[in-house]
Amino acid sequence: MERKLPVCPDCEAAVFGLDRRDFLKSAGVTAAVAAAGLPLFATPKVQAAPSVKSAAETAVSALYETLTDDQKKDICFDWDYKDPKRGLLRTFVSNNWQITPKHIRSEYYTKKQQDIIYHIFKGLVNPDWYAKFLRQLKDDTEGKEWGAEQSIAIFGKPGGDKFEFVMTGRHMTLRADGYSNKSVAFGGPIFYGHAASGFNEKVHHPKNVFWPQAELANKVYEMLDDKQQKEALIAKRPKEAAVEFHGEKGTFPGIPVAKLSDDQKKHMQKVLSALIEPFRKEDQDEALECLKKQGGLDKCSLAFYEEGDIGKEQEWDNGRLEGPSCVWYFRGEPHVHVWVNVASDPSIPLNAKG
Repeated sequence: MERKLPVCPDCEAAVFGLDRRDFLKSAGVTAAVAAAGLPLFATPKVQAAPSVKSAAETAVSALYETLTDDQKKDICFDWDYKDPKRGLLRTFVSNNWQITPKHIRSEYYTKKQQDIIYHIFKGLVNPDWYAKFLRQLKDDTEGKEWGAEQSIAIFGKPGGDKFEFVMTGRHMTLRADGYSNKSVAFGGPIFYGHAASGFNEKVHHPKNVFWPQAELANKVYEMLDDKQQKEALIAKRPKEAAVEFHGEKGTFPGIPVAKLSDDQKKHMQKVLSALIEPFRKEDQDEALECLKKQGGLDKCSLAFYEEGDIGKEQEWDNGRLEGPSCVWYFRGEPHVHVWVNVASDPSIPLNAKG
């Protein structure tokens, strides 16, 4: 029989033996402001990345210890394992996929294992976004509870120098790597999305939890003068999985952020804040650190796309922030798909399928 997992904070504390204040402390939100004129948030004084002692990574180690030999054969892989169809499996990303066949909320996993996996998931998201993620997952699985259509895999040995936990499903790829991938934010490319009002979403994407990100970006467009808007607006959007890096010599679509005025750049910082906000503080900080190493927002360009404008009212449903080794592609038509690929090293290859 399937077990309904708790969804209220007090219940979760009882299940996981956690003090809620400790959890919030470990997964708080980046709220610092840009310093010294850089279009980035302040650099944290501590390591700007997750570690093996982070809440999610600690739970991954605990989960690994509970797995039977048969389970390890099914969901645990060598660090460099290559799938015949997907290639290097731990780096693969897609918009709707299962990394292993066994769903979390099935008889394959024990009650204890399901609870631990649930804690890993919670540790990877901003507490303020936890309820939104649950709503997105429920909407996108026809009302099913968390875990009913998500699967996991573990690469390497948790707690060691190189390991990674990956959770997948429709409109979700999340990772926990304990800083094993030192040049990559979020442990590798990630994906999030939402079809809140059906496969073909309505104008303004009612009840879509991620649409406010695009609304903030559209406010930047409204701040541009006619010449800037002409430069920022592109006729045809790229393929949705085309989020590979092009390095410092790359040509990026849209208007360079460096050409924006001070007030426009200030609003771009709000856009960046909104993009990283759904995730845990450590991943936010690591993403910002990677962006800083490649020159910050001033090395990026912002593009909007005429193609896919739902309702034809020039509220752009599709946009892209791109730099030497940063791509944040918001594809909002027919419903929201967001592809994220951020690193400090542009030579890292992409392994994705749309």
